[in-house]
Amino acid sequence: MATIAIYSLKGGVGKTTLAVNLAWAAATLSSRRTLLWDLDPQAASSFLLPTKRGKADAQSVFTKEIEPSKLARATAIARLDVIAADASLRGLDLLFHELDKKKRLQKLLASLDKDYDRVILDCPPGLTETSEQVIRAADLIVVPVIPSPLAQRAFDDMAASLGKAKVLPVHVMVDRRRRLHSDAVAAHPDWPVIPMASIVEQMGDRRAAVGQFGGSSAAARAFAALWQTIEKRLAR
Repeated sequence: MATIAIYSLKGGVGKTTLAVNLAWAAATLSSRRTLLWDLDPQAASSFLLPTKRGKADAQSVFTKEIEPSKLARATAIARLDVIAADASLRGLDLLFHELDKKKRLQKLLASLDKDYDRVILDCPPGLTETSEQVIRAADLIVVPVIPSPLAQRAFDDMAASLGKAKVLPVHVMVDRRRRLHSDAVAAHPDWPVIPMASIVEQMGDRRAAVGQFGGSSAAARAFAALWQTIEKRLAR
């Protein structure tokens, strides 16, 4: 099993869009038994991949002897399950601090090893106790980067602390008609690129990954290519 975290220092950069589309690609294009674990209390991934919901107990797995697999719910997509987020995760940072168990998430993920081939973590933004748990537990950290000097600076600082071998930057919301975007992409030709596209914005209305309703689009091809890059990184 490999764990891929989708992480950013700030929100609004397409983090959940990446998480949902990569989870779909893992399950559908690679036929991997895939779990999308939504750790963000905003629960956007949980909304985009609807499942049968239980009570609001997303935080309980961290405090009680409950196996994460007990919270996993099947989606309409073959081989793709979700552990949904809810408002209880708003106190997760404080909980991790009080527990003082630096590898709590890593231990919980290890219990899923026989059930899944790939686990995608949709992480809350920012440098928090939760993000530190994620960084320790993940095999690869995918970081969405908007093509701008400030976003580039924030990524450089983060990559310096995490180590480049564990981090995969991805240019997102790219509009090549903009000189700033074009120059940023040209400066990092080895970074995967996800274009800005109206079909991506339709995910909220359709509650589905782009590949489910726009498989021939440039955006769907970009997500598929990104997943292939991730699989190659994991195979090293």
